[in-house]
Amino acid sequence: MEHSAHAGHEHHAGHAGHPHVHPGASWRTAAQATLHCLTGCAIGEVLGQVIGVGLGLHNGATVALSVALAFVFGYALTMRGVLRAGLPFRDALRVALAADTVSILVMELIDNGVMVAVPGAMDAGLGQPLFWASLAGSLALAFVVTVPVNRWLIGRGRGHAVVHAHHH
Repeated sequence: MEHSAHAGHEHHAGHAGHPHVHPGASWRTAAQATLHCLTGCAIGEVLGQVIGVGLGLHNGATVALSVALAFVFGYALTMRGVLRAGLPFRDALRVALAADTVSILVMELIDNGVMVAVPGAMDAGLGQPLFWASLAGSLALAFVVTVPVNRWLIGRGRGHAVVHAHHH
């Protein structure tokens, strides 16, 4: 993670107290956190949409599957990093929940809102450009909307600031 917002801020052993002080979280840090979150969300979202549309599920079931998988993959990617840093599973899960819940929720509202709002996107087959263009556009819009949300969270020691405290 990028530390330019903390130039002159002394880091104590193990970043003790660090998650509580994040003056002026940078846009770059927020974009990196959002991109990390988007990776997990996109895997789950695309997988859920592909499965739902491929199986001909009702739009509501497809959206529910996409949201569930986005949370699973989003949390899993965060947990992978903090588990590697040595946290026990239960603590890693708590960190992932604290770090990603708001970000994933915002992304999923945007992603699925766009997919449902674009006429014919949810009914287009997997071989249709409309399906893929709508899905790509929904993920791009979700990124743009979520970056300021993550910047606000990180600036208050929340969101991915919680994950940063556990990186070595």
